[in-house]
Amino acid sequence: MSLIRYKKTTFDYTFMPKRVRLFIYLLFISVSIIYTFNSTITVAEPLKITLAAEDSWPPFADEVGNGISHNLIKQAFKQVDVDVSTIVVPYARGLIMTERGSVDGVFNVTKEQSTIDRFIFGNEPLFTVTASFFFAKEHPTIADNKWQIPTKSTIGIVNGYEYGDEFTTLIEQQQLRVITVNNQRQLINLLLVGRIDTAIMYDLVADVYIKQMGVNHDIKAKFNNHTSKIFVAFSKLNPQAEHISQLLDKGLLTLQKQGKYQQLLLPSND
Repeated sequence: MSLIRYKKTTFDYTFMPKRVRLFIYLLFISVSIIYTFNSTITVAEPLKITLAAEDSWPPFADEVGNGISHNLIKQAFKQVDVDVSTIVVPYARGLIMTERGSVDGVFNVTKEQSTIDRFIFGNEPLFTVTASFFFAKEHPTIADNKWQIPTKSTIGIVNGYEYGDEFTTLIEQQQLRVITVNNQRQLINLLLVGRIDTAIMYDLVADVYIKQMGVNHDIKAKFNNHTSKIFVAFSKLNPQAEHISQLLDKGLLTLQKQGKYQQLLLPSND
């Protein structure tokens, strides 16, 4: 056994040079600050918005919250980390809720002068649709376009829908009587019983109802009323409306670049 004893060494802070002690002190403070900051930092949550969705515009939006518009909007906002929830209501109510700031926005809205004055829009439409004048087989017309519709005819429309910037002029010039209902199914019924002479309906939506009601041979579109670019309209009372509309634009463009946009326009995605 060795009899050599080794002197125990200890770390003595007090005998260190002053500059070294200051360096160690500052290093300790820096590490403490970094640790405290990292322990309190939180991951930013995605932006959350609520949109009103109409309840009677299949294949774009139906009464249970399904449809092309729902799928497209959710996927577009997903690309830009925005979480979307929807409230299904009649279209006219959705417009009012958005205007009052009860929800952040509403779809599906035509971007025309009457709506531009009320809401905030982005640059990218969800899609483009056409609307036509429909007639019953039992009550045909000799008109070949909307400006030839006989004066004082009775026309049916849906409450709150936009029908193009020429619509008011058409009503006044042809002295048309207007009957307003809540959905296109009701318009079809009015045509069938002869309560109205014609109805303006969005073609793809009318096709759904006409097929469901089994009246393919009784109701036909004859000529176009207008073509609409359909948007999400955002509330002017929301200070983030411009930003949210830009995010939606970005999301839609991303879907187009990814090749997913056209797939989402298919009804089979419901």
